[in-house]
Amino acid sequence: MFSSFTRTVARAPALRLCLRFNSTVNKITADSIVTKYSPSFTVRYTNEHEWIAQHDDGVAFVGITKYAADALGDATFVELAEVGDALSTGDSMGSVESVKSSSEIYSPVNGEVLEVNTELNDSPQLINEDPMGAAWLAKIKTEGKLEDYDELLTEDQYHESLKDEEH
Repeated sequence: MFSSFTRTVARAPALRLCLRFNSTVNKITADSIVTKYSPSFTVRYTNEHEWIAQHDDGVAFVGITKYAADALGDATFVELAEVGDALSTGDSMGSVESVKSSSEIYSPVNGEVLEVNTELNDSPQLINEDPMGAAWLAKIKTEGKLEDYDELLTEDQYHESLKDEEH
């Protein structure tokens, strides 16, 4: 099946590029709390497949990417940070368990947890259904702008890192 699919895709370079690099897969869901909070925000990614969307007032939403959700498989349990937790870059801020594995979620920036997505307690499957929107994990008040964190990736850099992982 894959060999005939590959031959078909090889004849259609535009299709191959679209399948390999679908730029909408790891974008924040347009009609989510993340986009409704304010119209202006900056999105960055980590090498560990977390995303962060920071609004102009320094409030940010954090979650895992579609790539991470797909790699995990069906989510069965989500452990969330506590409201009021002070986080430093790289601190564990929860975990996601699935039928395949368990994965720690790391804070992409310094900040304080303002709110957690308690809907995930009853509906962990949201991680698989909408990881880039409804399944946000925490809302945090960040220290500084995302541009100040050199280890964070732009969308293009994140997609390039995914291509590197495929090889």
